Amino acid sequence: MPPLPSRLLPGRPDPLGASWDGLGVNFAVFSANAERIDLCLFDPSGRREVARLPLPECTDEVWHGYLPEARPGQIYGYRAYGPYEPRRGHRFNPHKLLLDPYAKQLHGELRWSDVLFGYRPGAGRSDLSFDRRDSAPAMPKGVVVDDSFAWGDDRHPCTPWDRTVIYEAHLRGLTMRWHDIGARERGTFAALADPRVIEHLQRLGVTAIELLPIQAFLQDRFLVEKGLRNYWGYSTLSFFAPEPRYLMEAWMRNELKVAVRRLHGAGIEVILDVVYNHTCEGSELGPTLSWRGLDNASYYRLIPGDERHCINDTGCGNTVNLSHPRVLQMVMDSLRYWVTEYRIDGFRFDLGTILGREGPGFDPGSGFFDAIRQDPVLSRVKLISEPWDIGPGGYQLGNHPPGFAEWNDRFRDGVRRFWRGDAGMRSDLAARLTGSAGLFDRRRRRPWASVNYVASHDGFTLADLTAYEAKHNAANGEDNRDGHGDNHSRNWGTEGATEDAATLSARAAVRRAMLVTVFASAGTPMLLAGDEMLRTQQGNNNAYNQDNDLSWVDWDLAATPPALALRRFTARLIALRRRLPPLRPAIFLHGVTELRPGLNDIAWFDQHGRPMTPEAWNLPEERTLALRRAVAAEDGGVDVTLLLLNADAAGHAFALPAPRLDWTLALDSVHPEAPERPVLDEAVPVGPHGAVLLAARLA
Repeated sequence: MPPLPSRLLPGRPDPLGASWDGLGVNFAVFSANAERIDLCLFDPSGRREVARLPLPECTDEVWHGYLPEARPGQIYGYRAYGPYEPRRGHRFNPHKLLLDPYAKQLHGELRWSDVLFGYRPGAGRSDLSFDRRDSAPAMPKGVVVDDSFAWGDDRHPCTPWDRTVIYEAHLRGLTMRWHDIGARERGTFAALADPRVIEHLQRLGVTAIELLPIQAFLQDRFLVEKGLRNYWGYSTLSFFAPEPRYLMEAWMRNELKVAVRRLHGAGIEVILDVVYNHTCEGSELGPTLSWRGLDNASYYRLIPGDERHCINDTGCGNTVNLSHPRVLQMVMDSLRYWVTEYRIDGFRFDLGTILGREGPGFDPGSGFFDAIRQDPVLSRVKLISEPWDIGPGGYQLGNHPPGFAEWNDRFRDGVRRFWRGDAGMRSDLAARLTGSAGLFDRRRRRPWASVNYVASHDGFTLADLTAYEAKHNAANGEDNRDGHGDNHSRNWGTEGATEDAATLSARAAVRRAMLVTVFASAGTPMLLAGDEMLRTQQGNNNAYNQDNDLSWVDWDLAATPPALALRRFTARLIALRRRLPPLRPAIFLHGVTELRPGLNDIAWFDQHGRPMTPEAWNLPEERTLALRRAVAAEDGGVDVTLLLLNADAAGHAFALPAPRLDWTLALDSVHPEAPERPVLDEAVPVGPHGAVLLAARLA
């Protein structure tokens, strides 16, 4: 390394972050309220600070400087000087080393200590006190990077929304128990690139893998002190850097790019679950790691008139202030970085309503939504929102702007309740099967806007939905107080594991019926990783801190005959959805279009083949329903499907509605291995907790 200069050159205020140009590195960081910012340089071990150089210029509230001869691999951080006036929202403390918000690689792990706090924990004045201890030894640092990578002929698969099938997975949990993969690779991006993982996804037929947070995140102190881990990763430490634990070596950032390239080669998109609603710094009593020390009053929403305290609409202690243009720029720059440098195909926004808050309420025309919808890069990728938060008016399912899909918890709960056997659920289930048109059929949105699922990372797995009626979260160390209390689940006779044949049979039937409902509904289906092969969390419905066998996919269990049978059934369902257009209509169907005499685009029937009447919809103890859909084909023909659902404990014979068609029985969930066959009778038997799918083609 050449001798370090005594001062930095002026450099440029853009781009933000540490940018290598081949001759040196430009450093630029935003702070509207700082009075001075120092660039701190460290030796290759990251332990010794070798230089502290003030950024010489500030342009439009961006502090910047240029370090000649600096190269990728340089380790650095910042110290910010300014007022320490918590009551006014300012928490500058130059004794605290700060991570660059734009750092693209991290060096070292955070080591919990009271020195990480800008105040003295335990002091009588609490966060109004001031701590003068240097936090650098306990802090991770940023690393200057070279983003070059040989992408070759890689292309985004660009799967149309109406053909998209999402597989939600935890990067680490997917492969930690896959013993055929090398021990060093398990749980890393390298394992995601393993041909065996990709082959599993291809055999299932999914078109996209949605990864729980892979941006660098914090191991929360309260978990570390309990001997637990932040497994899910919803506590972001860096919006630009990949989580170091997911790399075989901390410097091997290209592992993720290799995985993306191989997945793209297999036609599989990569969607990231991202957390821009809050950061890992927590409430005003949290540590000073990055944003808080650089400009607390700009980066976070603070209570007006009481700026000492953070607004906590997220339930995580703080709320990122996307109303500030520079903070919004940081989020947009981060998203574009993952698309342009890592070729990511889409994003799922955790607590997405937070991103649309302007002042006190949600606004589908907020600055964030407007910025992302007009962006030439981001408007072209898949955008999915979790449409709720704990703030006022925080439930906004169906109210996001065009271009966004939304997780549909109304689908999740309605399908669970119907197959559990709740009374009066026919009309609600009908709404879910049609893509929840009452929620989403506005502003020319399409059915794909509804992301349909019965299980996600947050809650019971599919297997546990049919095995537990109460949560069993003791392992989390919170006295079973955490997690949802009402999961609309049913154990079918015994809580947890059992060898009772009748119970096992009922559970298996309900699981298959719920999967049929997901993949036969208009909208975008999402499958939780492992649900296709009986993954269980033993009744834990909030395994956010269980980085162990409880959460990891059990590939030994996946090799058992029942799990293999369910995997084959799931793959068959996905293949049918791909083959039969009425299962994935591109537009909302309302029964007003007649494609052939007596054959409308959508129609509902009871088990006797009679059209549903208002009185029939309101019969609370009826648990059968038939849905017929018809879609015009490009060659002038018509594709038709008939879905027969029976949530009763007894079997029923469903009369086929008029007009009579040449039906083929494509799938019977009660007899999952039965081959397709012509339907020759006037009625079709549907077993207990069963779903039958018929298909016909009209010239």
